[in-house]
Amino acid sequence: MSERQNNKKHSHSNNRKHQNRQATDNGKSSSKQQANRSARQVALDVLVKVEEAGAYSNLQLNRTLQSEQLSRADAGLATELVYGTISRKLTIDYWLSQLVAKGLHKLQPWVHQLLRMSMYQLLWLDRIPAHAVVNEAVKIAKKRGHQGISGMVNGVLRNVLRKQEELKPELIALSTDAETLSVRYSFPIWLVERWLTVYGREATEQILHASNEPPHSSIRVNTMKTSPHAVLEELEAAGLQVSLSPIAPAGINVEKGGHLAALEGFKEGHWSLQDESSMLVAEVLEPKPGMKVLDACAAPGGKSMHIGELMKGEGMLLSNDLHEHKRKLIEEQAARLGLEHVQTSSQDAVLLADSLEPASFDAVLLDAPCSGFGVIRRKPEIKWTKQPGDVKDIAGIQTQLLDAISGLVKPGGVLVYSTCTIAKEENEEQVASFLSRHKEYSLDAQWPDTLLASLKQQGIVSEQFDGQLQLLPHHASSDGFYIARLKRSAQSSNSSTL
Repeated sequence: MSERQNNKKHSHSNNRKHQNRQATDNGKSSSKQQANRSARQVALDVLVKVEEAGAYSNLQLNRTLQSEQLSRADAGLATELVYGTISRKLTIDYWLSQLVAKGLHKLQPWVHQLLRMSMYQLLWLDRIPAHAVVNEAVKIAKKRGHQGISGMVNGVLRNVLRKQEELKPELIALSTDAETLSVRYSFPIWLVERWLTVYGREATEQILHASNEPPHSSIRVNTMKTSPHAVLEELEAAGLQVSLSPIAPAGINVEKGGHLAALEGFKEGHWSLQDESSMLVAEVLEPKPGMKVLDACAAPGGKSMHIGELMKGEGMLLSNDLHEHKRKLIEEQAARLGLEHVQTSSQDAVLLADSLEPASFDAVLLDAPCSGFGVIRRKPEIKWTKQPGDVKDIAGIQTQLLDAISGLVKPGGVLVYSTCTIAKEENEEQVASFLSRHKEYSLDAQWPDTLLASLKQQGIVSEQFDGQLQLLPHHASSDGFYIARLKRSAQSSNSSTL
């Protein structure tokens, strides 16, 4: 080999090594850049997916936060931006339509979401400096678009700042109460009209206001492993702002906790994420160690796991859900929490009566599929995706489920029916209709004393309590939830008046 050929060979070899190192460095740089994305960039991606692909905000947000390396503070900001922007989008678009010269329909989806998210920060988040909001929006626009887009974004947002005193929801006044409340609180007009009819003006405005508030996080302590006070001290030591729940015995509220599932206490099964209202359901069911209990519609498993904890891991708890992949989620939760007595099944709950022995369970929970109007602050897209006819359709499914599983309860046993909605057709009217068909059942007001005492102290339950509870979103700053405890007569047979 000539010296020239040898030098050429070494040159090619060195070039390849350099290219490989450069590719490796670029890969590291790309990964680092991805890991270092800002809270606003992360929130923007979630908002686009929710709007364009119909993704559930809470699921998409949790999935995104798990893949990003955000600090606790940035995770909290991203969460607030996602929920707040979706919640306020009708109000924001009412103003944006007056500020975007070419019309909102001509904006690219990500540009529209960027403007919404930025306006939400400027008009609702006082703690964030206006210049930081505008600069970050322009920076994102330059990165994702071109000079024209970034210039337009800059111009619109600076116009927002100039008009800030005019852009206040309380100044919005349209021709009717329903229209005014719809745009002022950013809710579809049909839903506002519905609540005005059922609850009146004052309560409706309270519901609308509370449903737009940023949701606080709450955790349910696994009392088989630890105590609420011990977890409270542990979280305080970690720098979190926490307090015992005023309504849920095993509950702790966490303010701006960020990605709580990443904490060691969650991984060790000392606690789970669950809203306070949802925690009440298992308490009302009042399962005891050694009982045989059925959770007919169990996924994602929060109430089932709470039932299992109250049973102290003794007896048999069957957690059923329609979807096989959700069954696996329930099994993973049971393993994390140390609940070895949990069994799972995957089938349509309507068919459970065909595969299970009649009158064989001490207690049955039907946490029924519903319209979800009580959890809008956690899943704000619900108010935009649901339609008036959905309530009637869902109520029909609930009726089938109640009729199907009621025969699985032993004489003298308990059936708890719950939903996360505030629609009377799915709640009080549903239960009244069930009781008219099933004379062997009656409402049972014998809820646990400590639970009733805390609900009365909060002004949620009155002395006329009959065994059913409608929590509204402004009650104790928790989710809207309906819970009814029904008892089967000790002398009843499997017959009903169907």
